[in-house]
Amino acid sequence: MNRKNKKTRIGTVVSDKMDKSIVVRVERIIQHSLYKRTVKRTKKYMAHDENNQCKIGDKVRIVECKPVSSQKTWRLLEVVTTA
Repeated sequence: MNRKNKKTRIGTVVSDKMDKSIVVRVERIIQHSLYKRTVKRTKKYMAHDENNQCKIGDKVRIVECKPVSSQKTWRLLEVVTTA
């Protein structure tokens, strides 16, 4: 995968209790295939936070990277807004 083509997501930090790790909840809005109604879908990603700079409620941007551990394949790119 090219460096320029890495996936990025924007979400909210829901947990920062681990050392150098955060859990980010990402929401997306889709249209239901049968009923044509807009529906919110959420997914949680574990991300690597090297400096432990995120707190619960922060809005952050994460980027895909090579696996850091068995569950972390995303890393923190920037903090968009603080809580």
